Amino acid sequence: MHIQTTNHIWHNGQLIPWDQANIHVMSHVVHYGSSVFEGIRCYTPGIFRLPEHMARLVDSAKIYRMPLPYTVEQLTTAVIDVVEANGVAPCYIRPIAFRGYGEMGVNPLKSPVEIYIANFPWGKYVHGDAGADVCVSSWNRLAANTMPTLAKAGANYMNSQLIRMEAEINGYSEGIGLDTNGLLSEGSGENLFLVRGGVLYTTPLANSVLNGITRSSILTLARQLGIEVVEQALPREMLYICDEAFFTGTAAEVTHLRSVDRILVGDGTMGPITKVLHDEFFGIVNGTRPDRHNWLTPVNVKVAEPVGA
Repeated sequence: MHIQTTNHIWHNGQLIPWDQANIHVMSHVVHYGSSVFEGIRCYTPGIFRLPEHMARLVDSAKIYRMPLPYTVEQLTTAVIDVVEANGVAPCYIRPIAFRGYGEMGVNPLKSPVEIYIANFPWGKYVHGDAGADVCVSSWNRLAANTMPTLAKAGANYMNSQLIRMEAEINGYSEGIGLDTNGLLSEGSGENLFLVRGGVLYTTPLANSVLNGITRSSILTLARQLGIEVVEQALPREMLYICDEAFFTGTAAEVTHLRSVDRILVGDGTMGPITKVLHDEFFGIVNGTRPDRHNWLTPVNVKVAEPVGA
């Protein structure tokens, strides 16, 4: 999706013009993928689970021995500042920390850490208004003890790119990766949920999945709604015999799957458990249902009202 520019980007404590947010071609991140980042959505009522996203950014940096000179609270304030400075909501927010211009070589420790935060308008991520048609990818997700999947690192998404490109070239909206044991993992940028017999299943963190913020939110909502939840390793064939399936993620939000490998999921429509979770999630983030978990951080952005005919 084409990036719509805004006026300002936050860089190491200061707001700078969008066009001045540049890095040197010899920056460490360009050659070795040494970055960690977040994706956050701001809805009209506020930014969704902002402190949790900033905490995960700090955790990702810690895993990669990347010292950040800002606390979670300071980074949270920085996100609010850039959203309010640009005056754009709803929007997508991209904080990123990376190794900049310093030294060449795999060892990153003497390359400086740069932090940027940008925001811009962004719409639907996974295509398919009547549900997404997806496939199982020929590419596996990362094996345990090779690259840390709990870190939201830029380098991990080279694997995601392979999954997504293969899916789109073959006529699908998205691909699902298996782990190295052939068990279900996740989409290229989404966590995976299945429903069978009224039970909500999702793959555990040990199956090479990101500890998704939206994933956590759906698990919380499901338990509060009295839906039985099971986190366990799942075989591939569960995709073909489940009653319902959906993706979650900041970009994907809650997107139901119409088919997998050209096999309809149920009757192809959004199932009842998916719908109740979908409606509860969107009700909270759009402000039509109570934010009883305090998931939304308000921002002072005047949203334009639609002009009448």
